Amino acid sequence: MPLLVKDLDFCFENLLVKVIADRNYPEIQLAGLSIGPLEEGNEYEVYYWVAQELVKAGIAHFREDDCLDATKLYKIQWKERVQVAGQISELPEDFYPRLRRYLAYIKSEIAKHPEKVQEYEKAKHSAWDIVNSRLKKIVTLSSGPPQSDQIQKKFTCEERFIYVQLSKIINEWKAQILNFEGEREVGWPES
Repeated sequence: MPLLVKDLDFCFENLLVKVIADRNYPEIQLAGLSIGPLEEGNEYEVYYWVAQELVKAGIAHFREDDCLDATKLYKIQWKERVQVAGQISELPEDFYPRLRRYLAYIKSEIAKHPEKVQEYEKAKHSAWDIVNSRLKKIVTLSSGPPQSDQIQKKFTCEERFIYVQLSKIINEWKAQILNFEGEREVGWPES
């Protein structure tokens, strides 16, 4: 993973998320951090990395609203496909970290549930379709005039980064291609 993605993943791991306790559990003391006590059915806000551990231990589960699943992924794919040319739909800022984790989760489930292979392949296909569709739009947008804040707010952090980098490269290239200063004069070929 490029440095930017690792940095954004680190930030995502340290975001506060909500989980629902699946059972009562005493207070957990970590270095400088305490979690709980947890009561079954109650909602708690914890760091994502803590939430993952609570989920793995069977102590809590993520809220349905906060999880990416096949239905939500296909809805995003459809919404991206129906956008008018030159338009890009808005994604949640944390879409790509959630997408990576969703795909990793399905892939890890294949060993226990071989029927998940088809779900994984469909999800992976949808993910690539979303990424490719958005990347094409970002390339097009970055080669034109600077985009308004309204358009740029629809980008995720990862997309904003590639948009800025591509805009810079394309504008420098255009300036070099169209810069005739210092060039020796060349006559036009006679017709």
